[in-house]
Amino acid sequence: MAGSTREPELSVVIPCLNEAEGIAVVVEKAIRTMEREGISGEVVVADNGSTDGSPAIAEAAGARVVHEPRRGYGSAYQAGFTAARGEYILMGDGDDTYDFTQIDRFVGPLREGADLVIGNRMAGIQPGAMSWLHRRVGNPLLTGVLNLFFRTGVSDAHCGMRAFRRDLLPALDLRATGMEFASEHVIRSAKLGLEIREIEIDYHPRKGESKLSSFTDGWRHLRFLLVHSPTWLFVLPGAVLAVLGALGTLIAASGIELFGREWQLHALIASVAAVIVGAQLLQIGVFSRAFAYYYLGESDSLIEAARRRFRLEHGLAAGTALLLIGLVIAGIVVALWLGRGLGALREERLALVGLMLVVLGLQTIFGAFFISVLGLRRRPHVGDRDAT
Repeated sequence: MAGSTREPELSVVIPCLNEAEGIAVVVEKAIRTMEREGISGEVVVADNGSTDGSPAIAEAAGARVVHEPRRGYGSAYQAGFTAARGEYILMGDGDDTYDFTQIDRFVGPLREGADLVIGNRMAGIQPGAMSWLHRRVGNPLLTGVLNLFFRTGVSDAHCGMRAFRRDLLPALDLRATGMEFASEHVIRSAKLGLEIREIEIDYHPRKGESKLSSFTDGWRHLRFLLVHSPTWLFVLPGAVLAVLGALGTLIAASGIELFGREWQLHALIASVAAVIVGAQLLQIGVFSRAFAYYYLGESDSLIEAARRRFRLEHGLAAGTALLLIGLVIAGIVVALWLGRGLGALREERLALVGLMLVVLGLQTIFGAFFISVLGLRRRPHVGDRDAT
């Protein structure tokens, strides 16, 4: 099977880093199952620098071995995907935690039209296969965050046994080199609108030593989710800060003394700062979404609608209006100070409001220019009247 020149239906890709105890069992199960089910296939083992003889063991068991010197779970998989020749690719670890005698359960939905078939281990975790921390805290938390951010609807986003169509690899454009590769695969599939199906599988105790670092890999997953969701990382926190800051500014600038007169100016300073920081976060969020839309090929209805309805001149007009209002307020305050001297609380409040408007105006003007720069790369869209 490993030496066949005919393009197979399925490529089973297995990452390997010192898996001498389990790799032969996994490879043999995969080969026997494909033969039993009449699936033309191959097993590709992507070795990631093993020093325990795993590559030779895998080859003896019937696998084709490719070598990837760049360390990392994602790096190994990417090397395996590049070497794979099958119409479909099935992923799975080399430690015998996944049951490769169930390969046909993944291939069936792909034949029916599914784009990605992912296992759900949560109902089939065997004793000793997963720690309490991973089962009750880590995996549910990270899966929940992923579903909240990207609406994937999967129950076990970090299950390592999954299958997908190989022709989707260019569109998926997977780049993660570490354990966060599993999250990237699901996120990119969801963003592309692919059909994702889940099947329940069993999860067994591993053979050999685990390479997983609970807190380091958990943080890398969470960091990856945040970086790929500018709405949750920038837009929502920015909107909350800006709204709270605006309310605080209105209250403090109006002269209402919620916490006493001595705290009024301090409350206004904090509120103005919150508005400015919130507006900056909102702007960064918009920049990030625009970049993903124009340069990463991601769909974004908000950016698409804004691109159709607003021009650079609209942003410049809004920013100029804010800037002029702020400068007028500042000019009034300076005139009052020149006439009556410094120190009046009312004038200090006005000065802070004017400063805030000036900063917001400048941010809006330069932000509009930056969005215009990003938009120089125009993608043709179906139904776009400007598309050629």
